[in-house]
Amino acid sequence: MSTSSAFNDEKGGSSSVGEPEYGHDPASGGIFSSDYKRHDDLKEMLDSNKDSLKLEAMKRIVAMIARGKNASDLFPAVVKNVACKNIEVKKLVYVYLVRYAEEQQDLALLSISTFQRGLKDPNQLIRASALRVLSSIRVTIIVPIMMLAIKEAASDMSPYVRKTAAHAIPKLYSLDPEQKDQLIEVIEKLLADKTTLVAGSVVMAFEEVCPERIDLIHKNYRKLCNLLIDVEEWGQVVIINMLTRYARTQFLNPNINESLLEEGGGGEKTFYASDEDEDEDEEKEKKAEAVTMAKRKPYVMDPDHRLLLRNTKPLLQSRNAAVVMAVAQLYFHLAPKAEIGVIAKALVRLLRSHSEVQYVVLQNVATMTIKRRGMFEPYLKSFYIRSTDPTQIKILKLEVLTNLANETNISTILREFQTYIKSMDKDFVAATIQAIGRCATNIGEVRDTCLNGLVQLLSNRDELVVAESVVVIKKLLQMQPEKHSDIIKHMAKLTDNIQVPMARASILWLIGEYCEHVPKIAPDVLRKMAKSFTNEEDIVKLQIINLAAKLYLTNSKQTKLLTQYVLNLAKYDQNYDIRDRARFIRQLIVPTEKSGALSKYAKKLFLALKPAPVLESPFKDRDHFQLGSLSHLLNAKAGGYQELPDWPEAAPDPSVRNVEVPEWTKCSSREKRKEKKVEKPFYSDSEGESGPTESADSESDSGSGSESGSGSEDSRSGSESDESKEASESEEEEEEEEEDLKKKKKKKNEEKQLKKPVQESESEQSSEEEVRKPERKSKQNKSESESESDEDEESESESSESESEDSEDSEAELKKKKKVAPPKPAFKAAKKENKKEKKEMSLLDLDDFEPAPSPQVTPVNTFLSNSLVTDLEGLSLSDAALMPATIAPSSALKSYELLHRITGEGLSVEYCFSRQPFSPDANMVAVQMHFTNNSTSDTKSLHMEDVKLQSGMRVKEFPEIELLPAGETATAVMGIDFCDSTQAANFQLCTHTRKFFVSIQPPVGELMRPFFMTENEFKKEQGQLMGMNEITEKLTLDVKCRNEHTIVQKVTTAANLSRVPCGSDKECRFAGRTVTSSSLVLVTVATKDEGAAQLTVNCEKMVIGTMLVKDILLALTQ
Repeated sequence: MSTSSAFNDEKGGSSSVGEPEYGHDPASGGIFSSDYKRHDDLKEMLDSNKDSLKLEAMKRIVAMIARGKNASDLFPAVVKNVACKNIEVKKLVYVYLVRYAEEQQDLALLSISTFQRGLKDPNQLIRASALRVLSSIRVTIIVPIMMLAIKEAASDMSPYVRKTAAHAIPKLYSLDPEQKDQLIEVIEKLLADKTTLVAGSVVMAFEEVCPERIDLIHKNYRKLCNLLIDVEEWGQVVIINMLTRYARTQFLNPNINESLLEEGGGGEKTFYASDEDEDEDEEKEKKAEAVTMAKRKPYVMDPDHRLLLRNTKPLLQSRNAAVVMAVAQLYFHLAPKAEIGVIAKALVRLLRSHSEVQYVVLQNVATMTIKRRGMFEPYLKSFYIRSTDPTQIKILKLEVLTNLANETNISTILREFQTYIKSMDKDFVAATIQAIGRCATNIGEVRDTCLNGLVQLLSNRDELVVAESVVVIKKLLQMQPEKHSDIIKHMAKLTDNIQVPMARASILWLIGEYCEHVPKIAPDVLRKMAKSFTNEEDIVKLQIINLAAKLYLTNSKQTKLLTQYVLNLAKYDQNYDIRDRARFIRQLIVPTEKSGALSKYAKKLFLALKPAPVLESPFKDRDHFQLGSLSHLLNAKAGGYQELPDWPEAAPDPSVRNVEVPEWTKCSSREKRKEKKVEKPFYSDSEGESGPTESADSESDSGSGSESGSGSEDSRSGSESDESKEASESEEEEEEEEEDLKKKKKKKNEEKQLKKPVQESESEQSSEEEVRKPERKSKQNKSESESESDEDEESESESSESESEDSEDSEAELKKKKKVAPPKPAFKAAKKENKKEKKEMSLLDLDDFEPAPSPQVTPVNTFLSNSLVTDLEGLSLSDAALMPATIAPSSALKSYELLHRITGEGLSVEYCFSRQPFSPDANMVAVQMHFTNNSTSDTKSLHMEDVKLQSGMRVKEFPEIELLPAGETATAVMGIDFCDSTQAANFQLCTHTRKFFVSIQPPVGELMRPFFMTENEFKKEQGQLMGMNEITEKLTLDVKCRNEHTIVQKVTTAANLSRVPCGSDKECRFAGRTVTSSSLVLVTVATKDEGAAQLTVNCEKMVIGTMLVKDILLALTQ
């Protein structure tokens, strides 16, 4: 079947993607046939050469996955298309692979090289998808590859790829927790990212991997607060929850004075306190108040605490319920009591949402209303129950209404409750009756009203309503039993009708507890119950035994025989609890010779006064869980939940959140940024260049003292931030103008001081001053708009900020100085190079300048350090001049044994890598063979046969040695193209009589040849080989290996590289290219104090780079 016909058949068999796929002929039983050929057409489409068919097939496969169908059997057909040129197909293939890579790990591993290539793709979506697939293959063997991929993606130009890198971090951590330290470094790097797209994802990774490392947040706290408003919704939720925990560790409790009052004041009088104790209590309260007043200190809120509250408040208007809930919990846990009220309106708004959202919100509102009842009281009617609400929502709304009930609104609430009792939903009715009981216990004024209402419910036709009422009335009667003997009598009559065990048990307990109030009815109730004892539920049987015991102790004449009868029945009951209770009570109430001293106290034990039960909300103690969390919802600690820390007693150091600005920007950057903020037009050029994140930074609250705007290195950053908003604009402008003038004067003085040591005579200085005067005037006459845009551009990158103001001057001056003093440009260039190594200065292209004669250069040396001189000399040399000076020190070449004399029957062969170019083919490594004939007879016809090589490898055989006399030696050179791999070259070494199987395997250091480059070229190339192409290792050098000469010797012995000139005496640099593909290999050894060092290898081929690092580490640490 052709591909196109397959496509048409597929179309015919299934009218659309969403419908089931039937056989073509309904009579053929296609519907019931096995589906072993179900995906054949899709496989054919995927195998076709047409991208349109592949795209259509992939769309249908992804649609199948979306509908929940299993498409795993298509994995081999899909994975073949991972290298497809069509971007649309590639995207869908990656979507498929993310879904099935974990299930089909072996097949996914086959395509791993394609995913690695995908990481280098110019399209950011492909790079991100490749990383997503790579992190979905959960096989420990590829952990190093995943780690390299994440590190590279974390430095990617695209924020979307960096975001994907942040998503991959928790996946890698769950696969291999030992990578935690390296992952923390990546998290730290990504936390410094200023893009809103990355912020939420990296905080999620932080929460998963290292939530305890709160120190990583300090420097980024203000930035996160300012970016919060622009982060995507789910990122906002994660950041807000993290910042809530952060704030609880870094700031003081804003309600500290209030909580001290509550502790000291003693609160309300206890429920059981007698009236006689009131005077004593009042005196105690006064003393306690005096103590707390002494403890109280005026609370001043930390500006960073205020920043968090101010920047989260607008998010209460978010369309996402999770964001609103996150802000609400943040305010509840962090805000002063007076400010918490703002969240009530937002939460009430969420009650118009779906029932699932309502359920979560009401759970949190129920917890809040216990501590902060006042804030929801204005919205009482929003919690009234609708007939369409699900039962769970109804019960939660009841909970909130009960918590909000007070003397003023109780009549309204009780009227509501009356209508709820008529509902058909029995669970809801039962909950309403319990709510009435709670209102009665909490508010004394309505207790009688509630009790009468509940007694009326006892005549209800519905047994469940009556049973629930009995249970609640029992609890209420315990408060004032003597007043309500009529109700107890009424309830005694109900024993004939009520069958619900809990209700029957409650009535029996009431009659037994207050049998003195109903002396005539109680024995009769026991008589009836004794009749039906064997048919009762266990809970009722236990109460019958209790009733019998109490009546025996108070009215033994009438009930002695009944009690004995009940106890005898209980003695042989099936339930062991009832049998045990019967034995225990018999010994306790019926004194015998054997019974102990306890029987004397039987009456006190059974008829002791019992405290009335306190009807409490089930949400009372839930606020120890963080609101909005799953643990709070379940009222149990969920996996991965982090406790909300307690407030610190003393405020930690706030300066940890200050972001240090380099010295050379301190004087100018702050004023410039202020000026930019006040006077810059809304859409300026620089803003367009710097991208959305910078504008978001600068426009968000500058009060934060974050990078966006207020010199956070100053100790006054926080207080300034709040005041600066209130200050009028005119005052700000005046201050800025004054500061600008001072700054310009200061800068000119600094320029003079810098230039003085360079100048050789006063006459030169004065002539230069004259040259510069007209330029200064022209600079002052520049229009304001030009200077502003210049300053904007300057602030974009740290590197240009220090030098940018005099960049125009320097170019003009240099042209004039060329005529007066030739050496000065070179000196100035060197000075700038030293100051900012990373930046490439155009002045360093010394071809522009005429070579300075040596006598004129000498005075400059007095002002330069040795390192600068060597740097300059290195830079001015041409490649040809460098070559002889930088050749690696030749050490003795290492020999390897190819054939031992015993194995070779007297013939021994050694080989070494001569490190000389192999003249017949430049892409081959020269291998020098050394033959020795240790036997007594001559060896003839030495040559190679049967060469076995890996694909891509080549060998140039050495010329045949016709005769090797006994005791003689011979040398030959052969060439091997190892194809930039350490795979062995296998061949047979033949003589006229024997054949020996041998193999040559190269160390990775021999696969390269020296390459000569200047320091600038080295830095430029190194800058292009970052991310996955860079491998860094830390090491400790042996005492003997700490001098430069030894390091150079050891590195060049391990690898065939050449030395690159370097201005710093703390660094050694080496460069080379691989022999076959000419891929660049750069090595840097940077030494630090006490023998610590860092080895960095930048290589286009990651495998070679990894192996080279190991070899050089071994050489340096031996």
